Amino acid sequence: MEELTPRQIVILKAIVDDYIDKAKPVGSEDLVENHNLKVSPATVRNEMAELMRKGFLGVPHISAGRVPTTVGMRYYIQNLMDERDVPVLQEVAMKQRIWQNRYEADKFLRQAALTLSEASGLLSVIDTDDGRMYYAGTVNILEHPEFFDIDSAKALFGVLDDFDAFRTITAHARGGNDVSVIIGPEMEMPHLDIAGMVTANFSCGNTVGRLSVVGPFRMPYGKIIPEIRFVRNLLCELGGGW
Repeated sequence: MEELTPRQIVILKAIVDDYIDKAKPVGSEDLVENHNLKVSPATVRNEMAELMRKGFLGVPHISAGRVPTTVGMRYYIQNLMDERDVPVLQEVAMKQRIWQNRYEADKFLRQAALTLSEASGLLSVIDTDDGRMYYAGTVNILEHPEFFDIDSAKALFGVLDDFDAFRTITAHARGGNDVSVIIGPEMEMPHLDIAGMVTANFSCGNTVGRLSVVGPFRMPYGKIIPEIRFVRNLLCELGGGW
């Protein structure tokens, strides 16, 4: 991977931030106007061309704007992303909802999936080593333009009905015991190159599994990663009394 200049790093971060927020390709004029870059649009276009040459940006179809590639998004997550702490009031509410169901495994895991889907605004999935799967938030997925495409929506919902297929995706996770991110083509599933996944292992009592949030490629990883880490820690803290 080629190194980026300081200016290219600033521009890449601005592009990814805008793409996550607005779900559309980002142009040079908008970057200069919205991010106080103190350079001309022509200079930004030149730097965007270099970022494309280096593999960090791409052009979707006939758009004049740019979007991050898998390489660009991975670089952003690892080096540029700002993680947002879960607000204290939200932590308290999430813990209370999950805590109320701590004495029965199925209710506990089902409530954890529901709580995480509501917090993230995306699809959450819990799968266990003994073959159980719980998910919530399928309606949330349909609010994102990436899944207006029927083939992409069918591919994702099909994976939810196939435990082995879902486990095949999570097997691509990096990061060991911490939170991992799987981006688009890394899933190696047809029609899911527009998707992203944040996932983490958990262990509570005799139950071992993985907690995941699935959404568009451009999901707000800086928000989702702390949320999934918090719920994973709750599962380890509260679970296992069955």
